[in-house]
Amino acid sequence: MKKLKRFFAYYKPHRKLFAFDMVCAFLISVCNMFYPMIARNIMNDYVPNKNLQLLIIWAILLALIYALKSILTYIVGYWGHVLGVRIQGDMRRDLFNHVESLSFSFFDENKTGVVMSRIINDLFEVSELAHHAPEDVFNSCISIVGALVMLGFINPWLSLIVLCYVPFMIFFAAKARNRMSKAFDESRKKVAVLNAEIESSITGVRVTKAYNAECTERAKFDDVNAQFKTARTHSYRAMGGFHAGMSAFNDFLYLIALISGGLFFFFGQITAPDFTAYILYITMLLTPIRTLVTLFEQIQDGMTGFNRFCQLMDTEPEYQPSQPIKADLDGDIVFENVTFSYHTAEEKGDVLKGVSFTLQKGKTLALVGGSGGGKTTICHLLPRFYVRDSGKITIGGTDINDVTSSDLRENIAMVAQDVFLFAGSIRDNIRYGSPNAREEDIILAAKRANIHDFIATLPSGYDTEVGERGVKLSGGQKQRVSIARAFLKNPPILILDEATSALDNMTEMQIQSALQQLSTGRTTIVVAHRLSTVKNADEILVVTDGKIAQRGTHEQLVAQGGLYADLYRYQFKE
Repeated sequence: MKKLKRFFAYYKPHRKLFAFDMVCAFLISVCNMFYPMIARNIMNDYVPNKNLQLLIIWAILLALIYALKSILTYIVGYWGHVLGVRIQGDMRRDLFNHVESLSFSFFDENKTGVVMSRIINDLFEVSELAHHAPEDVFNSCISIVGALVMLGFINPWLSLIVLCYVPFMIFFAAKARNRMSKAFDESRKKVAVLNAEIESSITGVRVTKAYNAECTERAKFDDVNAQFKTARTHSYRAMGGFHAGMSAFNDFLYLIALISGGLFFFFGQITAPDFTAYILYITMLLTPIRTLVTLFEQIQDGMTGFNRFCQLMDTEPEYQPSQPIKADLDGDIVFENVTFSYHTAEEKGDVLKGVSFTLQKGKTLALVGGSGGGKTTICHLLPRFYVRDSGKITIGGTDINDVTSSDLRENIAMVAQDVFLFAGSIRDNIRYGSPNAREEDIILAAKRANIHDFIATLPSGYDTEVGERGVKLSGGQKQRVSIARAFLKNPPILILDEATSALDNMTEMQIQSALQQLSTGRTTIVVAHRLSTVKNADEILVVTDGKIAQRGTHEQLVAQGGLYADLYRYQFKE
């Protein structure tokens, strides 16, 4: 019941259009009621009594009714679908906004293709349900009740026979629907898995070709495709049993109508025109029943999609304080005995184990150490991409858990190793996060990032399209665009997470100068494997196994010996 209320809540902004659609559907049902009764009167009265005038009048009236029905059918077909599209758009907007509010941990656990399937495929079925279900159910119920009432006018006992038969049809439909529900839910899950596999394969097609792994991708696709086909087969088996059973009930209703109506006519309880009208009303009764049978599949698809929509909408968004405060987040960064674990099946145990350090405002802190030691995790905890398990993280004395994520991240810029550029122009990507930036500020940021001269050589300049994920630019060019993005944002805190490790030595040297300029006057955290990029940091922390093993300046750590000195000697042994 709660889900039904939640579903129909999306009709509220469009209630006028919904009411208009339902009124038109009701009038269509009323129009359908006239033909059998008019036909009965013509055969009972107008033809035997040779009343040509009434025959012509009722024929014209019937023609007008059909013309009105045609107009109403157009309105329902057009505006009904518009209603469904608008509801679908509202749901998709709410779902997308909610997905944008989810934490990093959600995306760690859920594949992109699965999320896309819920936003696109599932909601398409929901929109079809939103249009057809209320309209068809209402229309069918009116038609069924109207047909039974009109049958009662012809002969109450014949109407009672039909009325006693209908509950058996409803009972069968309810039982068969439960089987369909489980089968279609499993089918939906397999569609999402299939979408995820396709999305992954297409995104990584360059790697696939580079490693000549087309056969591997085909095998993976065939596996998930076979699972989808199996699940879909089961769902159609349940649906086939449902349709077969309902078809049998329909046929036997015709048989019962013919036998009972024939016997009543044989014993003189009804006239031939009454018998004809009776059969016509039985036909009218079966039409909405067939509509409901067809609608069951749509209801099943739509409600399965809506259930998955609700599951995603009910996923907890990322942490926000209940009573956020406004604070100046431009000061010393302090980690006090911070612990953290990812709480996933793949990663168990603490990733950080009681990490403590202080980074003074305007200074540069470098994090070095082996892979998996916790360096990137420290960088992700500061902008609260993940929430610490225990301990405290403050900026300028303010606990980062006491401010909203938007206020916190407004003061932090991150330049990572894996640069993500959005499909669009170079200008769009530089001003991403600063949508109201002036053109001169965008150009100044590009100049500081040493990318302006390259952009000036392009035929379309800043309007040049970068392609999906920036595929039209080189690694160094993409990195410079991300640096220009950080320059434009101009935050007090900067995080450089292995920003040059994927570049060649010459490109690294060129970009390093831009990074040094970007770091000037900012509180900066640098993560690097190449110690040449962190030698000038104010303090260096050696992070291994979730703990800080060593700390000090470059000269102090080399003199101390230990892990840092070993790394230094290994990298500079020549």
